[in-house]
Amino acid sequence: MTMSDNSRDDRVIDSSRPSDTTMPMVVYALYLASFVVGFTSVIGVVIAYVYRGKGPEWLDEHYRYQIRTFWIGLLYATVATVLVLVAIGIPLLIAVAVWLIVRCVKGFRGLQEKRAPDNVDTWLF
Repeated sequence: MTMSDNSRDDRVIDSSRPSDTTMPMVVYALYLASFVVGFTSVIGVVIAYVYRGKGPEWLDEHYRYQIRTFWIGLLYATVATVLVLVAIGIPLLIAVAVWLIVRCVKGFRGLQEKRAPDNVDTWLF
């Protein structure tokens, strides 16, 4: 067996392993837990950054989706919080909460189906 045959065998073994969806599920759960304990979303985005690029492409798309969810959600929540001063912020904060829940549920569903989330680049759902 030559060196190239050995490396080819390693790739086959690595690609046959089932994908572990535990960490992406933990990140989605931490995002949802942030409604009760505010800082868990920060832990979730750190985990997403750490595990990004270490799995199959469809799983990496989940990490990208989670990172985008954190930063876009932070922007939306900041704008809504500032707008509380003019009374429109409270409905916007509720909308941000619904937006986060929908994105997490879509992510969970994608993980269960072992596929990337739909519309990773969208700012909405």
